[in-house]
Amino acid sequence: MLAQAASVEAASNDEIDLHRPDFYINRELSLLAFHRRVLAQAFDDTLPLLERLRFLCIASTNLDEFFEVRVAGLKEQLQFGSVQAGSDNLLPQEILNRISVAAHEFVDEQYRLLNEALLPALEKEGTRFLKRDQWSDEQSTWVKTFFDNELMPILSPIGLDPAHPFPRVLNKSLNFIVSLRGKDAFGRDSGMAVVQAPRALPRFIQFPPELSEKPYDFVFLSSIIHAHVEDCFPGMKVTGCYQFRVTRNSDLFVDEEEVDDLLRALEGELPGRRYGDSVRLEVADNCPDHIINFLLRKFKLDRRELFQVNGPVNLNRLIALPDMVDRPDLKYPSFTSGNPKQLGRNLFATIREGDLLLHHPFQSFIPVVDLVKQAAVDPQVLAIKQTLYRTGPDSVLVDALVDAARAGKEVTVIVELRARFDEEANIRLANRLQEAGAHVVYGVVGYKTHAKMLMIVRREDRKLKRYVHLGTGNYHARTARIYTDYGLLTCNEKIGEDVHKMFMQLTTLGRGAQLEKLLQSPFTLHKGMVERIEREAEHARQGKTAHIMAKVNALTEPMIIRALYRASMAGVKIDLIVRGMCCLRPGIPGVSENIHVRSIVGRFLEHTRSFYFHNDGKPEVYCSSADWMDRNLLKRVEVCFPIEDPASKERVIEQNLKLYLTDNVQAWVLDQEGNYTRAKPAEGETAISAQQTLLQLLSHS
Repeated sequence: MLAQAASVEAASNDEIDLHRPDFYINRELSLLAFHRRVLAQAFDDTLPLLERLRFLCIASTNLDEFFEVRVAGLKEQLQFGSVQAGSDNLLPQEILNRISVAAHEFVDEQYRLLNEALLPALEKEGTRFLKRDQWSDEQSTWVKTFFDNELMPILSPIGLDPAHPFPRVLNKSLNFIVSLRGKDAFGRDSGMAVVQAPRALPRFIQFPPELSEKPYDFVFLSSIIHAHVEDCFPGMKVTGCYQFRVTRNSDLFVDEEEVDDLLRALEGELPGRRYGDSVRLEVADNCPDHIINFLLRKFKLDRRELFQVNGPVNLNRLIALPDMVDRPDLKYPSFTSGNPKQLGRNLFATIREGDLLLHHPFQSFIPVVDLVKQAAVDPQVLAIKQTLYRTGPDSVLVDALVDAARAGKEVTVIVELRARFDEEANIRLANRLQEAGAHVVYGVVGYKTHAKMLMIVRREDRKLKRYVHLGTGNYHARTARIYTDYGLLTCNEKIGEDVHKMFMQLTTLGRGAQLEKLLQSPFTLHKGMVERIEREAEHARQGKTAHIMAKVNALTEPMIIRALYRASMAGVKIDLIVRGMCCLRPGIPGVSENIHVRSIVGRFLEHTRSFYFHNDGKPEVYCSSADWMDRNLLKRVEVCFPIEDPASKERVIEQNLKLYLTDNVQAWVLDQEGNYTRAKPAEGETAISAQQTLLQLLSHS
């Protein structure tokens, strides 16, 4: 790579082929590298202990989804004989080979951390997971009683024979393969059985206080099943019992061109997600080879897709522990989200005074919910229109929309049914809104509606006035506490007119009108970003100051990357804050030496998308629901909105871009080879955590 870069440096700009595969990082491997950065948080002994455990579980959940979606997609490409490579020129099989090596290292690190660091540290702090050989006589008796009363009545062990074929195993469920000796009451001797752990029960249970030596003594459900699984097979001898878990392809396929009703089609597809094609097998590390081979054959997997683990196979279920252990000293300090000083009780009056820019979670999401609540009961409000991608169960915001519809207001909601892993919840809320009398549509065939928009139409002084909320995140109260996002509240007439046009475009079959302020995918956003990057490049060629700052979750779209390369070659200073996937290689001499890329991984999931273009001293600042990815820019309905209020614009520049570029505590710096190195304060340098600084600045910590 470095030798190739040297030849690039010697070439003139016109001679450099920006399509060269070595200029691009593979997106799947880049995503896996992000999951490694999350796992690194669990290794950080400067963080509170229960938060380290939480990061371990988040990393495990991330890896699950990586296999369910990314690995499953690559395997599908192989199955259908795809030989198409991406910008990096890697074929699916080569990517899968590299993923296998990296993922096995990832999993080994997870369990080594759990067993050698986290569990011993938790025990010192009074929280233990007791193994069978650690149970006292009283605890053993309690376990037996729990098994007889709570487990045995709902277990359905399945002995394997021609009349009892290998059961359909649910995606990511906890199961046990049991080896047996002897014959059952009917003289059958299959030698093998499967026991599926009930999904209704937690994966670990707390011992009663009177039986505990420590404040928090727990036992894994798997340990209880191991201890008494023989009770499921009277007259037979259990010679082995081993945990296993299979991960399946969880993408849904609906041919939207062929179905008449997308909601009904998705309802029909959802049950199949639980039984998609297998992509990974996890088993206990003491499972014998002949049983492992048996399971691999059943799930049609090979050894590269096998993960032998020293601990619970469903590691992510440990995420329940921090909420069960009352130890605030082992968790992040609590905080109360702040509110802008100008926020008044009447939100319509507040917004009329000037734009409000909310920065979650440092500032509260409640004003957005309150705006819809006030609109629902305000007799001057005539209509509410909103997009919903993810809202969470029991959403207060949806309650307000229901109230508004029942009050006779015109309520129109664009529900994106295909929000991955939230399809079932979105179907329920769509039905609920329709029953209340709201108009519900499901976006545009072939394009996910990912834009975050709310518009309220209110009659004031015999005129209609539009109040708008535009956001970078979802209308989800829980994620607003753990994701960083921006929300703009405005009654700017031109923005309101643009949002109106976008809603008309989503609900009708007519052509969309031209927008004046907003950039929209799939029409003007991609082109608008490239044009602004190229404008900076032209300014640099003219000897003017040229600077781009961007903060996104992912950067994968090749045309954007090539535009950034060209701008760098022209002399534009480019600072990128890319949380997850980044396919651009910074620091290539003669190509990207003016581009600097960093990723921030901390207490909150970085989710804001914001863009700064110096524009010859007349800076433009935008926020967006879209990342710089193919799907966001070309295959979704997204919104990108300007921040024009001077104070708000300055906040985005200083607090969401420049501050994050100075972070030397939670930042990881990407190099030319595609490796990330954690930033550290230099000797004598002040430690700066962007998230902690914003907590102190904006919240009531």
